[in-house]
Amino acid sequence: MTSDPSVPDGPLESTPGDPAPLPPADLPDEVSAAPASRPENAVKFTRAAALWSSLIIGFLILILLLVFIMQNTDTTTVHFLAWQASLPVGVAILLSAVGGGLLTVAVGTARIVQLRRAAKKNLKAGL
Repeated sequence: MTSDPSVPDGPLESTPGDPAPLPPADLPDEVSAAPASRPENAVKFTRAAALWSSLIIGFLILILLLVFIMQNTDTTTVHFLAWQASLPVGVAILLSAVGGGLLTVAVGTARIVQLRRAAKKNLKAGL
């Protein structure tokens, strides 16, 4: 119950002159249909935008690496086979990470070449 006298307390009764409410299936298309798709964005994602994003991420990583190297400046002696070098700890760790990355690229490249040769061989055999 409400204290507003203009709002009826019970269910609304229709008067003989009022049109009957439409069942949900009979609603006009404009009312019942949700938008089919969102409007297309006017600005498209381009290669230049991807390049710009990649450059920003790359520079952020470089800044983090520089901070890492600057915070790890204690000198250490690194021995590798017959070579010996005195390097800051940050530089030594960075060089070892780069070496591991290059080793991973070399193994991946060898595997890609192997798969391409096998695919070419299978293609020639199939034709």
